[in-house]
Amino acid sequence: MRWYAENARDLPWRQPDASPWSVLVSEVMLQQTQVSRVEPAWKRWMERWPTPAHLAADPPGEAIRAWDRLGYPRRALRLHACATAIVERHDGVVPDDVEALLALPGIGIYTARAVAAFAFRQRHPVVDTNVRRVVARSVAGTADGGANTTPADLRAVEALLPEDDEEAARASIAFMELGALICTSRAPRCPECPLADVCAWRLAGAPPPDSTRPSQRYHGTDRYVRGLLMAVLRASDDPVPAEHLDAVWPDEDQRRRALAGLLTDGLVNQREQTYTLPG
Repeated sequence: MRWYAENARDLPWRQPDASPWSVLVSEVMLQQTQVSRVEPAWKRWMERWPTPAHLAADPPGEAIRAWDRLGYPRRALRLHACATAIVERHDGVVPDDVEALLALPGIGIYTARAVAAFAFRQRHPVVDTNVRRVVARSVAGTADGGANTTPADLRAVEALLPEDDEEAARASIAFMELGALICTSRAPRCPECPLADVCAWRLAGAPPPDSTRPSQRYHGTDRYVRGLLMAVLRASDDPVPAEHLDAVWPDEDQRRRALAGLLTDGLVNQREQTYTLPG
């Protein structure tokens, strides 16, 4: 926590005056997306939709358009549905209870606990990839924490939290920041780590992981083609003719498959031979 006080990044959703809604938006945007890409998008989003009610009043297609190229645009739809539910169920106020947060569309275990801890300063284990890695190395002595959060991970992190709610919330974000800046996956900066003298992994000689995950190709995948199609739709205020979408990718079968997936996910609407964002 002392290290965090001296080294934490100055991010807008961490400011004392950050609203619970702004924290919730940041957590959804940060899923599988780098902070450097999220920060400018978050600022534009909060200027346009400073409260859940502002977002809920606009059609979901506007949320998708504003999402731009953050990736995984279904998050934009879920955030719009979440805003609508907050307005309908909670009078436009983000709830401070984990169970109520979990009941919102698109809010999972991690996001609910993150909002409760970071926005409402409650004591909850907030566990993402960075936190799993920090705890796996410093406590268990293994190179990483695995691909998914398990109940055992939640128990391990909760055991490390101070009893005081405010201190626990600060410790949670400190674990996360340590994993993002120092205890990184590929090139950890162990000499700069405040846990270096007690880290079980370092004391064991920093053994490598049991297996290496293969790098994933992106260019040419269905997700890549979906992104090309969405870029055309976001750029147009009018319905887009099918032939304009046909021009974005030469493989007809893959293009049709990607478009069908977008339609199924509710990210695109079709009317005869034209396509639009929803709403």
